[in-house]
Amino acid sequence: MHSRRRRTALLLSAAIVAAGPLLTACGNEAHPGAAAVVGGQRISVSQLEERVDEVRAAQRAAVPDDARYAQVVARTGTLARDTLHGMILDQVLHRAAADAGVTVSRKEVQAMRAGLEQQAGGAKGLETTWLQQYGIPPQRLDDNLRLQLEAQKLAARLGADTSQPAFWKALSKASQDLGVDLNPRYGDWDVQKVSRVDAKTPWVRDVTAAGARQTT
Repeated sequence: MHSRRRRTALLLSAAIVAAGPLLTACGNEAHPGAAAVVGGQRISVSQLEERVDEVRAAQRAAVPDDARYAQVVARTGTLARDTLHGMILDQVLHRAAADAGVTVSRKEVQAMRAGLEQQAGGAKGLETTWLQQYGIPPQRLDDNLRLQLEAQKLAARLGADTSQPAFWKALSKASQDLGVDLNPRYGDWDVQKVSRVDAKTPWVRDVTAAGARQTT
């Protein structure tokens, strides 16, 4: 059971693909101020920034030493893109689960959390693990566990595992039905891969090197 839960966590959190250097670009003209539009609903740039700030604040609280915190930031340099990927994937999974008639109760989430806390040596241990391995801050832990359960139950409903084509086909269909539209600065959304991918656009300028020079 532990390995199954770990595989699902990796699917929904660590499976968020690191996407390369930070980019700057023109905003999405059709949806100004939006990092992405999913199912007709905007994920604003400010919402994305708030989510990134939550992770950074949790990382800072966990690693008060300046040098070690700088190392953590360096290892998670694609956090904004990874976070946006996760926010979109959350909605895609929720849609796929709803289409299949899958629901998750608060009691199920609490039971899963209790079991994981026991394995991790307590609530703090679980929060630290989810933050370090999956980039999930403590205040988002229950939401993430609900998604883990949705994924597990969806796979069971399909008679498949979360690594099998039937599961990803359901996510691909949900992704297509929702119609994911990314701001070019964050790349494109590949419906078949159910993943954010880098967009090769001539008006996008790589500013990673310039930013690095400014911070040295």
